[in-house]
Parts: sequence; structure tokens; C-alpha cells
Amino acid sequence: MIVLLFGAPGSGKGTQARFISECRGIPAISTGDMLRAECRAGTMLGNAACAVLANGGLLEDATMNAIVAKRLQQPDCAAGFILDGYPRTIPQAVALTRFLEDSGMPEPVILHLDVPDEVLVARLSSRRYCPGCGRTYNLLAQPPVQPGKCDGDDEALVQRSDDDAGVVGERLKAYHKLTEPVIEYYQGPHYHRVNGDCTPEEISEQIEAVLTMDAAQDDCEPIACTKRR
Repeated sequence: MIVLLFGAPGSGKGTQARFISECRGIPAISTGDMLRAECRAGTMLGNAACAVLANGGLLEDATMNAIVAKRLQQPDCAAGFILDGYPRTIPQAVALTRFLEDSGMPEPVILHLDVPDEVLVARLSSRRYCPGCGRTYNLLAQPPVQPGKCDGDDEALVQRSDDDAGVVGERLKAYHKLTEPVIEYYQGPHYHRVNGDCTPEEISEQIEAVLTMDAAQDDCEPIACTKRR
């Protein structure tokens, strides 16, 4: 099973990617993780990526497509995978379609976590993270036990500069402008809108039902989720 996760910053894609990965036994792959891995490895693609990212730019489609294709050819992707953060443009979506067809892989299931912008602004502006272990908290929904400190290593929590309410608004505008054409590209029987304005558990239940239904549409054997709730 191949799953493409779409959703604005703060929609919970990371949480749901982990849920699907545990349920279906397939890797959850984010563009951020791929780029960091290539940069650390010092590959030709990684060096090209680092040079662009260091200046705050976006990778050109050809470079991004090559990095994704390289990752998807790893053995752990043979039974499927989850992509979070790719494709971001129509050319990337077209390249992914061609890659899947050439590789004999099935059409992807599209999960669109839809959350109102005002909810996203509230979520992100309340988000804090631990610079030590990377754990993320939401001061409204999932606060730390001790205010201002990480439950794991007692480090002082900080706010990312791009989680400021004003910055979040601009990030959302950029997301909608960039992603809406890609969402339109994937409209069809495998596209599913998921209500993201609810608890993570409720979102996971929606996703589990969608994945089972989508498999049934293709006369595939549904794979039951083995994750314990």
C-alpha cells in the first residue's frame, strides 16, 4: 500500500504517518528526513540540496524527484510506503506517477487532513519543542507535566520562530497556493478528505476506515491494523 499524506503545517501529518506505519508495517518517509540524510551522507544530490536549503530556498523539482526516487528504491519500500511532504508541485506529482507506473507499484491512496486555518494558527502558536530530544508539545492539548520543561530530559522548551502566529498565517497562505493544484491533480476514487479538526485518536479511526475501504475498492485483501489502542 502506498499512501500520500497531505495537510497544512500543524494538521498532524507526522502523528498519523507514524500511526499508519505501525498499522501497516510500511515506512513513513518525510522530505525533511530524506534531505537531512542526503546532506549527512555528502552525496552529489545531498550537496546540491544543502546548498539550496542553506540559503532558505526550495529544491528544484528535478533534484527533489531524484532524491525521492532514490529513497523509494530501498528494500524497506518494497511492500509500500507513506510519503509526507511530497509531491509539492504538479511536476513532482507527474514524476511520482511515472515512477510508480514504471516500478509496477499500485496507485497511491491520497489522505488529505483538512483543518480550518484558524484552528491551525491556534495549534502552531501553542506548539513548543525540546531542543534536546526533539519532542513536541502543544500547550493547549498536550502540555508537559512540568510547565516549560520536557518530560523526557527536563530541558527548557522553546518555540520555533516559524510558529509565531503572524508567521504561521504566511506559511498557511504559501501552503494553500502551492498545494491546492496538487490536491486537484489527485482528485479521483483514491482521494479521501479526512476531518483533521478532532483528536488524534479520532483522526486515526477515520484513516483506518478509509484505508480498509480503499483496499476493498480494488478487490485487495484488507490488512487489519495491529496497533493496540
